[in-house]
Amino acid sequence: MNAASYVIPLPTQASLPVVGESGRYPVRRIWCVGRNYLEHIREMGNDERAPPFFFAKHADMLVPDGATIPYPPLTKDLHHEVELIVAMKSGGLNIPADKALDHVYGYAVGIDLTRRDLQIASRKKERPWEVGKSFDYSAPCSAVQPASKIGHPAKGKIWLTVNGKEAQKGDLTELIWNVPEIIWQLSQQVKLAAGDIIMTGTPAGVSQLQPGDKLECGVDGVGTLKVSIGQPE
Repeated sequence: MNAASYVIPLPTQASLPVVGESGRYPVRRIWCVGRNYLEHIREMGNDERAPPFFFAKHADMLVPDGATIPYPPLTKDLHHEVELIVAMKSGGLNIPADKALDHVYGYAVGIDLTRRDLQIASRKKERPWEVGKSFDYSAPCSAVQPASKIGHPAKGKIWLTVNGKEAQKGDLTELIWNVPEIIWQLSQQVKLAAGDIIMTGTPAGVSQLQPGDKLECGVDGVGTLKVSIGQPE
């Protein structure tokens, strides 16, 4: 079907640049893993024995490297969460962990921006987290590094600074669920497909952001990402 087949204009396809390629990576869905670094579980006062779980953001919430992000509405407690991102090239249901990496196109660095006050309020009322996690501009993401060039990183520093001061620091070895296990678990819940990206969890050190803050983050061997927090729209 072409554009003339629809009664309103087609939405723009969300996508990410790919390092060394002129073509872009089309994004279908954004999945996020909750509570996948032990020290972050402890700093948030949650049960470290509980298994991680999954929630989602919308693909059009992606923000490119170098962007200025408007401070979001409804919150007074915006937090940063740096994460390794997995970009899928294929998928399916019930993907075995030992076959999971065959479905990975590459990796990127992202930030799961969170309206923490709204997330906590929702949790206390046993409501979904969507208002705290899934909002405009809530998914900054770097260019994708193809796994064919960098392999499948299982160790390396993951970090984030705010205005040049270190806020978050960890290592991929500290993931409670590693990438193959994440794909295996998530594919039991939904049928994964090409274009799905997975944010794999954040290390300790999350903190409050204000308009004017400048963030830089990275994962060794994958890349870096810079964004700024602007004034509300």
